[in-house]
Amino acid sequence: MKKWLSAVLVLALLAGIFAMSGCGAESVTLDTSKLVGNYDVPELRGTEINVYNWGEYVSDGAEGTLDVITAFEEVTGITVNYTMYDSNEDMYAKLKSGGASYDVVIPSDYMIARMIAEDMLQPLDFANIPNYSYIADDFKDLYFDPENAYSVPYTGGMVGLIYNTTMVEGTPDSWSVMWDEAYAGNILMFNNPRDAFGIAQFLLGQSVNTTDASEWGAAADKLIEQKPVVQSYVMDEVFDKMESGEAAIAAYYGGDYLTMADVNPDLAFVYPKEGTNIFVDSMCVPSNAGNKAAAELFINFMCEPEIALANAEYLCYLCPHTAVLEDERYTLRGNEVLYPKEEVKTEYFHNLDRDTQDLLSRLWEQVKLA
Repeated sequence: MKKWLSAVLVLALLAGIFAMSGCGAESVTLDTSKLVGNYDVPELRGTEINVYNWGEYVSDGAEGTLDVITAFEEVTGITVNYTMYDSNEDMYAKLKSGGASYDVVIPSDYMIARMIAEDMLQPLDFANIPNYSYIADDFKDLYFDPENAYSVPYTGGMVGLIYNTTMVEGTPDSWSVMWDEAYAGNILMFNNPRDAFGIAQFLLGQSVNTTDASEWGAAADKLIEQKPVVQSYVMDEVFDKMESGEAAIAAYYGGDYLTMADVNPDLAFVYPKEGTNIFVDSMCVPSNAGNKAAAELFINFMCEPEIALANAEYLCYLCPHTAVLEDERYTLRGNEVLYPKEEVKTEYFHNLDRDTQDLLSRLWEQVKLA
């Protein structure tokens, strides 16, 4: 993420929490006296954990922000092998193949439900995650983990329409603009099936969790109809393209719009009238994790008030952490993109039955090859 403006805000507002050191390029170090939990666990020092996360999804030390992973390593003596994925489906396929073992993953709601159903996640020992007490009640008892046994919410948000005001006429309010031939070659579409199909389904008035094969087929036809006007299918590539003005319109996550708008003030954002996906991403421990105790220590660290604040400022996603939401230093409190005052029509993605999952995979392949 290109977070120049947000980095400046963080440095200005977190003075006294993070100590500045060195000369020339500024670096940010964690004031460990602010930590609530105990991270001196002798039996875990010298061990390793493998963390698998979305790209650009943790405060990483760029441009004066806190490097959360390095801070955890320094406080605990645990080495973090940190790798990234582009989509829930990529993460799932990697774990399902058995070719790699991870200790912490951060899937979205519907994928968590799927992984629980397939015994791919193990219950957490919340005695090792006391900072779970900071998670807001609105993020507990959710459909994908109703007993709050397998997951700790990390962020949330909604998908919306990002557009360049110098390239798009007026203020679009519908997903239909992503099919508008007037913007042919300037439209960016999600490069993952659930989000891409979701946009077509909202436009068609379908449920994103339909099990009707004919409705999925109609959504696929709608996506194939869109292909001539699509510049490219993207995930994190959307940042450079929208920030540089290389494209006019993109569907993407609201929090990421805030990041892009820091760089390109010509960008604007809207939640389309047909409705949109709402999501919660949560920290989980896979069934084959090799260092569960260290994984739970990592999750607890991510729920530290100061760490959660650093991540919330850097990521610009909806924050489930009560201490952050109540903190006057949190610059995104009341932000209309993250916390809209007007009601937005939303629907969660749910885990699909096996036949529907297989149908979706086949149809997505047809869309991409059309």
